[in-house]
Amino acid sequence: MTDAPLEPTPRDPGLQAERTALAWTRTALAIAVNAVLVLRSGLVSDQPALAAAGVVLFAISAAAAAYGVVRKRELGAAQGPVMPSAWPLLAVAATVVLAAVAGVGSLLVEVAR
Repeated sequence: MTDAPLEPTPRDPGLQAERTALAWTRTALAIAVNAVLVLRSGLVSDQPALAAAGVVLFAISAAAAAYGVVRKRELGAAQGPVMPSAWPLLAVAATVVLAAVAGVGSLLVEVAR
């Protein structure tokens, strides 16, 4: 057994950038669907808080889609591993929780009617 020096392996570009962009697009789409449901419930039931939550979710879904484009460019241009910064991941996690809570809230409003 020889102790050959470890050389850094070249980055395999593969389809990582494409998969990452598709994942961000799916996330943005899921947030946008929740935004439509929440906005509709807020407008139909005359609940301004739900309508405002729907508008906020639309803005966040646009931001998630834009970050997906940025992340795809970062991965496509990089020569080595590129770790995402923590703030977008935390923002998406918080948004998904907000979307779930707003979606359940809109369903509860519809059931109460």
